[in-house]
Amino acid sequence: MKVKKNTLLLIACLVWCLAGFNILRIGVVTYPPYLTWYNVLLSIVVFALFQLFVFGKLVTKHTKRILDYIQERQFFLKFFDVKSFLIMAFMMAGGIAIRAFHLLPDGFIAVFYTGLGASLLWAGLLFGCSYGKAVKRGA
Repeated sequence: MKVKKNTLLLIACLVWCLAGFNILRIGVVTYPPYLTWYNVLLSIVVFALFQLFVFGKLVTKHTKRILDYIQERQFFLKFFDVKSFLIMAFMMAGGIAIRAFHLLPDGFIAVFYTGLGASLLWAGLLFGCSYGKAVKRGA
C-alpha cells in the first residue's frame, strides 16, 4: 500500500508515540517504590541522553530522507529504513527478555524505562511536528 510521503511522517509519529507510551507506562507503573529525587534526576538524564544522541538525530535523519523522496507516493513501511527496523526489533526483543527473565532489578526498569519511554514518545511528537510542517508547506 502506497501513501503520500508526508503520511510516512504521520505513521512514524504514531508508531513512535505508541512505543514510547508503552515503555513509559511500564516505567511509571514500576516507579512508586523507587520514587526519589535522584531516581527522577536519573530518568531525566536517560531522557536527555537518548534525545541528544539517538532519537533527536534519528528524527532529523528520517524526516529528511522521507521528504527527499522524489516520488510522492511511497510504500507505507518506508517511514524507516532496514537498519532502523532491525534496531527496533533488537530493542523490543531485549526489553521483553529483560522483563521476562528478570535480568535487571525493578529499580533500574523504573528509572531507565521512564527516561527511555519519555524520549521515544518525544521523538514521536517530533515526527508529528515534522508532519504538520510538511502538510503546511504542501510537501
